Amino acid sequence: MNEIPLHRIGVSAVAIDEQGRGLVIQRNDNGRWEAPGGFLELNETIEEGAIREVLEETGIVVELENLTGIYKNMSLGVINFVFRARAISGDPTTGPETKDTRWVTKDEVPSLIPIEAFAIRTMDALDNPSAPRIRHHDGVNLL
Repeated sequence: MNEIPLHRIGVSAVAIDEQGRGLVIQRNDNGRWEAPGGFLELNETIEEGAIREVLEETGIVVELENLTGIYKNMSLGVINFVFRARAISGDPTTGPETKDTRWVTKDEVPSLIPIEAFAIRTMDALDNPSAPRIRHHDGVNLL
C-alpha cells in the first residue's frame, strides 16, 4: 500500500519599518538569522499563525500586508507562507527561541543570512512583489 506523503506548514512574516528595513531574528537553537516564523498550529489560520510567530519571537504585534511568497523544502516536505507586515506596537525583544533581533536592508541580507533558501524569503518580503513568488529549495539552495 502506498503511503500518502505528509507536509508540514510553516508561516513567517517580515515586519517592515519606516526606513524600509525588515525585522529578522537570530535563532537560539542554531544561531542562524532568518525571518521570524514557525509551524502552523492545527487550530489556527495561516494569518493567525504568522502574527503569533512574530509576536512570540520578536515581541512585535504586526498587521499582515500581503503574502510575498510560498516556499517548499523539497527534501523535507515543508511548505512556508511568508508575509510582508507592518509593526503596530512593541519594541523588538528576545525570547526563548530568539537570541537577537535586527532591522536589515535588502543589501545586508545575503551576508547576514548566507543560506539562500532562507535569505530569499526576507528578500522577497523586502521587494514586495505584486504577486506572491513560488520557490522550491532543498533546504539550502533554490532549485
